[in-house]
Amino acid sequence: MIIIGITGTLGAGKGTVVDYLVKEKGFLHYSVRAFLLEKIRELGLPGNRDSMLEVGNKLRAEFGPSYAVDQLYLRALEAGGNAVIESVRTTGEIASLRRKGQFILLAVDAVPRIRYERIVLRNSETDQVSFETFMENERRESVSDDPAVPNLPACIKLADHIIMNNGTVGELIHSLESTLKL
Repeated sequence: MIIIGITGTLGAGKGTVVDYLVKEKGFLHYSVRAFLLEKIRELGLPGNRDSMLEVGNKLRAEFGPSYAVDQLYLRALEAGGNAVIESVRTTGEIASLRRKGQFILLAVDAVPRIRYERIVLRNSETDQVSFETFMENERRESVSDDPAVPNLPACIKLADHIIMNNGTVGELIHSLESTLKL
């Protein structure tokens, strides 16, 4: 079983990479974001980035720095086959996944203005923010040395491969294919 972890900045194209791996390469998809949104809904909280950070940090504090990805990994093991785990955001999650076997960490990044334009078009429940709020959200996920707290730049530095996605979807897919060679 191959596990590909996807990390990267907000709106960089992580979901597009996941869609490709699922549709074209037969990977099963597991999302930390979706996992956290499940927990948020159970708690009756609003489905926004503040709730995601709060609930994610609370779960990691209570159950360990890699709780969400560990739960998703167990789901992947049960299902069998290759899997992609999207939204890896902490160094603790990466360390845990690296101990579990054949693991590749892929980071996706792009310049901030392009990423913001993408999230506006995506229009998910956590994406309805101003550019200033978008940048502040990213700053909040960029400063901690705690392995249980999101730090996107630290995760990107730990990636086996980094794909810059400032162009088209076709260019992204080409970069992905030449990088992963699956």
